[in-house]
This record gives sequence, C-alpha cells and structure tokens, in this order.
Amino acid sequence: MKTGATFTFIQPGHPLYAGELELRFRVLREPLGHTRDDVAFPFEADSLHLVAHHEEVVLGCVLFNPEDAHGGRLFQMAVAPHLQGQGLGARLVRTLEVELARRGLTHVHLHARAPAVPFYERLGYAVFGDPYTEVGIPHRDMRKTLG
Repeated sequence: MKTGATFTFIQPGHPLYAGELELRFRVLREPLGHTRDDVAFPFEADSLHLVAHHEEVVLGCVLFNPEDAHGGRLFQMAVAPHLQGQGLGARLVRTLEVELARRGLTHVHLHARAPAVPFYERLGYAVFGDPYTEVGIPHRDMRKTLG
C-alpha cells in the first residue's frame, strides 16, 4: 500500500472525527440512500475509534464497542474507495485487534455485509448463525477469538 497512512486512536471531538464521520457516510450510508443523520451511533463516545489518515485526511476507520469485560463488536469499518483492495482495511483491523488484546479483551464479533465476509474470513473471523438483513442488505454474524 502506498498511502503512507498514520494510525491514530481517537474519540468524538478529536480533530479527525469529522473526517471519520464523513468517510463512514460516503462509504457505508450514502450508497444505501441514507442521510448523514444515520451515521453516528448512540454509543460513539463509549467506542474505540481507529482512523488511518494522511495528515488531516481520513483514509479509513474501524470502531469497536465494548460489550463486557472480555469483548465486544467491531463496526463501521470503512476505507476510501480509491484505496480499497490495497491492504489498508486489513491493517486497520489487525491494529485494532492488537490494541484490544493489549487491553485484555479476548473476543470480537461483527455484522458483516455479505460481500465483506471473505475479507473477514481472511483475517480469521468465522461465520455463525443464519443470514439476515440489516440496513436493507444481507449480513452475516462473524466472530474471532483474540490471542
């Protein structure tokens, strides 16, 4: 990957947060016909936000919401369209997993859009349960044990 990206953990209010929200809107919500009001979650402030950026431009992000002392949910994974397929998303997930393990967390689960299932499988996540529809598109539940 040729982006020279820097990885930074941020929280709402950080100077890069607006760029994270804009990327999440453009990649995850706008293509589905949703509005910018559909981007932020009620638990944003309680979640861990990892952004990949070049200077002040957010190139990718992934979030994690802790659900108990041992794990939680990875969500809102997004990479700028012109950088998709170049390894940035995998680097984001791996960097997040290292930090979660450092904090003593042992498992992660996520709701993967059907086309993203192979991406997460390559990172060691396994599908469980039945397919379902979320935000109007097919999804699968996936999980991984850290360590």
